[in-house]
Amino acid sequence: WVQLVESGGRSVQSGGSLTLDCAAGSKIDRTYTWAWFRQRPGKEREGIAAIDNDDKTTYSEFVKGRFTISQDTAKNTVYLQMNSLKPEDTAMYYCAAGRPTYLRQLVSSAYNYWGQGTQVTVSS
Repeated sequence: WVQLVESGGRSVQSGGSLTLDCAAGSKIDRTYTWAWFRQRPGKEREGIAAIDNDDKTTYSEFVKGRFTISQDTAKNTVYLQMNSLKPEDTAMYYCAAGRPTYLRQLVSSAYNYWGQGTQVTVSS
């Protein structure tokens, strides 16, 4: 069992930047892929970005070019740098870890471990 804890969510103005952290409470299997998901009010959870153990990244189209996922394996931590934030980015953001296939890296059911979420609110 792996405990994931997200932090960094807060309120920010449109156009602003924010970095979310997700730390694993124990050493995570190096074969795992990390990912960030979000759930907007009234919407289903959607995949944003994923990074595998070779540092290969995958992004959803709606954040590509604005968000960057990275990891620090020594610290068991994954980051989500978010730039040019828009009001529609307002959501609860979750990190996840697991072993999805390449085509399922942004599919929530492919992940075993989840954090409790951190709220990001973008005001116009």
